[in-house]
Amino acid sequence: MKLISKGAYLLCMFILLNQNLKANQTFLESSNTKPAKKVIRAGVSQMDITPPVGTPLAGYAEERVSTAIHDTLWSKAIVLEQGKEKFAFIFCDLIEVSWNISKAAREQISHHINIPVKNIIVAATHSHTGPEFREGRIERYREGQMAKYGKVNYPKIDYPKFLVEQIVTAVIKANDNLQIVTIEAGNTEQQEQISFNRRFYMKDGTVRFNPGRLNPDIVKPEGPIDPDVNMLMLRNPQTKKLNGGLTVFAMHLDVIGGTKFSADYAYFLEQNLKKSFGVSFMSAFAAGACGNINHINVKEAKQNESYVLKAGQALSKTVIKEVPNLKQVEKPSFKMLSRHIKVPGVHATIGKLASAKKALKLLDTSPDSANTKIRQVLLEKTLALEGLEKDVLMEIQVFRVDKETAIVGLPGEIFVELGLAIKRNSPFKNTIVMTLCNDKPSYIPTKEAFPHGSYEVEVAIVQPGGGEIMVKTAIDLLKKLD
Repeated sequence: MKLISKGAYLLCMFILLNQNLKANQTFLESSNTKPAKKVIRAGVSQMDITPPVGTPLAGYAEERVSTAIHDTLWSKAIVLEQGKEKFAFIFCDLIEVSWNISKAAREQISHHINIPVKNIIVAATHSHTGPEFREGRIERYREGQMAKYGKVNYPKIDYPKFLVEQIVTAVIKANDNLQIVTIEAGNTEQQEQISFNRRFYMKDGTVRFNPGRLNPDIVKPEGPIDPDVNMLMLRNPQTKKLNGGLTVFAMHLDVIGGTKFSADYAYFLEQNLKKSFGVSFMSAFAAGACGNINHINVKEAKQNESYVLKAGQALSKTVIKEVPNLKQVEKPSFKMLSRHIKVPGVHATIGKLASAKKALKLLDTSPDSANTKIRQVLLEKTLALEGLEKDVLMEIQVFRVDKETAIVGLPGEIFVELGLAIKRNSPFKNTIVMTLCNDKPSYIPTKEAFPHGSYEVEVAIVQPGGGEIMVKTAIDLLKKLD
């Protein structure tokens, strides 16, 4: 066997090494650089936002004090990243998230993890069994406690400050847990009906909000429902397990009732999804356009007390059945657009404000009267107008996942017809409409609903046509994403 010289051997090794380096470089460029545009990283996390028992509850005109915890209230965060694009979505088990709270949270999040403020959405699920912390309402409750007991009996907690801290922490933790995922998105219809339009034409020609079960004067609902169940799921490509997901459905979270803190039917949805997808699965929920949609079927004399469980189970059954059919996002193209708009608002004169303050103090809310409660809400609405600008400032956000899926974030309690209009005119096949995002400027009825009056219209702080301006803005932004 002929031996080669040391010099020839080194030359051969150099050539082979050089070829390997070039091959490796080519492989890295083909396997990392180009596919990096398709790589999605995501992180999920949640923080407890349940205040002490004894804190007032939100959701009704009369004062209610929490007596226990049915289930924990959470701030749930999803952070998504593709290339240099990063976004944060936060979902809180609360009646609403006011602008001052979302503004503070978004600014701190932006500072901590370098996400543009416009790329952050802080949404409330609209649970009616979360804490009452809105400035005007809580101040009047405290005044009432002082007048009645000579002291305030509520637990001492700066809840807005605590809430901001927990929201920010949830996002930071989610960002720290970023890992490669695949996204699966889609929608289906809720086959078992659990949601109903709550405004009805009556025989006397009026329209009434929640006119009562088996009311013989009911003619028909004023509008439709939205049966869509929108889903966005995050899957670990190695283990094939779902890390977390978002479900969006248009129905008020006002089913469980009582005086225990609860995330309402979203809690029962979560429990069932965990049974199917694993205990580590984080179930985030957002309210669709449900300003005029709730769970009450007026054709039934009574709904079972466990209806909240039924609603959660029915919704989870739909999600679990549909997940295998969801389409994986093969070509993600993340992008967020945001626009601040001015919507004509309602105004109150100095005299009207003074009259409302006096009337609210004299109002006896002890009788269990629907008229008394509505009167209280209307007076509080008038007081809420104090200091408002001529127009109501709102932020509309749209987020593109890929060419088929987009998310719309809207403030306020949007009437279902407005949400359906966005979906109908969107260039995206799967358009997810989330409401109560970053702020809650009361109800946003359709222009056609205003002449009919009743509760939602009477407490609205926007003028007729305000909702349609929001719809047009959302559609314009969606088209810019397309």
